[in-house]
Amino acid sequence: MNFIGGDGGDDGDDKEKAEEEERERQEAIREAEERRKEKHRKMEEEREKMRQDIRDKYNIKKKEEIVEAAPQEEPNPLMRKKKTPEELAAEAEQEELDDFTKLKNQIETQVNELKTQIEGKCVMQ
Repeated sequence: MNFIGGDGGDDGDDKEKAEEEERERQEAIREAEERRKEKHRKMEEEREKMRQDIRDKYNIKKKEEIVEAAPQEEPNPLMRKKKTPEELAAEAEQEELDDFTKLKNQIETQVNELKTQIEGKCVMQ
């Protein structure tokens, strides 16, 4: 039993085993993700078939919207295209035009008007 000088090069074998296990783990994760995506794709196809049956039954026309762009996710959200100041301004304007926001602003202005009317009538002496 000579422990001086190391264990005879088992470190290389351990490293190779660890790398192999890591590769297998990554492959298993990738396969599981593919199975999950395929499962969800099939479920969505079934849902769409049911939706179409309902549309046919009640003579409803499908809305023609661009839905194809949404499912295509970028691989890394940090690598997405940055928005220009014009795009940011357009989004801010769109948010202001939102129905809920319009209603909120209208209510706030009415409340402020009532507040000033009340304050005008209730003068402290």
